[in-house]
Amino acid sequence: MESKTNVMRILDKLNIEYKVFSCTDDPFVSANEVCRTLNIDPNQDFKTLVTIGKSNDYYVFVVPACKTLDLKKAAKAVNEKSVSMIPLKDLLKVSGYVHGGCSPIGMKKLYKTVFDYSITDFEKIYFSAGKVNEIIEIKVDDIKKVIPAEFLDIAR
Repeated sequence: MESKTNVMRILDKLNIEYKVFSCTDDPFVSANEVCRTLNIDPNQDFKTLVTIGKSNDYYVFVVPACKTLDLKKAAKAVNEKSVSMIPLKDLLKVSGYVHGGCSPIGMKKLYKTVFDYSITDFEKIYFSAGKVNEIIEIKVDDIKKVIPAEFLDIAR
């Protein structure tokens, strides 16, 4: 690990314990390969997805990497008629992160954030540390100390 990411700086400032793991030098490695390499339950590794609602508001959804976001459930969770994934070209501008390095912590703005309720099955989860191929391990109980997140049924 060369330098601290925004995610790590935020967690340090709040005195929240975390661990960082570097996965690989391959920027195109799949979440399943990362889990296999680090011996992590694929249901415990979460991906961060940025969407836009019919209202043009942005929303962040965090789901197990081995599942997909159910767009209908997601829209219902944020009281929108519909939500769709933002175009990849807009991800950096909206979130401050590149594809593969998007984290629910430390985005450019604080967007409404919803984690899949399956997060409550675990004491700790993993998600991007804010840089491609670096993941962070954090206690589920600490997430709401960092961002106002809800835990709802949004994955399939």
